[in-house]
Amino acid sequence: MRIALFEPEIAQNVGAILRLGACMGAAVDLIEPMGFEWDDRRVRRTAMDYIDHVAVTRHADFDAFRISIGSQRLVLFTTKSTQSAYDFRFMADDVLLFGKESAGVPPAIADACDARLRIPMRPQVRSMNLAASVALALGEALRQTGTLPI
Repeated sequence: MRIALFEPEIAQNVGAILRLGACMGAAVDLIEPMGFEWDDRRVRRTAMDYIDHVAVTRHADFDAFRISIGSQRLVLFTTKSTQSAYDFRFMADDVLLFGKESAGVPPAIADACDARLRIPMRPQVRSMNLAASVALALGEALRQTGTLPI
């Protein structure tokens, strides 16, 4: 299972997701450009020493990322979908894609994905924090595939 972040903008979110990846055994792909400098101390401070326990790959752009994952299924999480993540059948080698905090992904990127899912939430709110969304999605995908860490 892999986590992919499309043009993330907030260093603290990336740091928290790197820590999550380390704890859950999921690699993290960062699709550039990012909204901060990679060596930004905020990422390291949030990820702490966990950054040494997660495989992180940076990609120059979406095309380079897409080539790197080959035939793995790309599953986009978006507020624009109507299909619940809890009604979807995950596979152990899925790549879970999340858009940038301010705008998600452009239509062309969404069209390149194999599935589009939504995390159910109350209609009065627009969206939840990126790191929280990744945690919910990854937890469900790992649970379904029987690959949760012990």
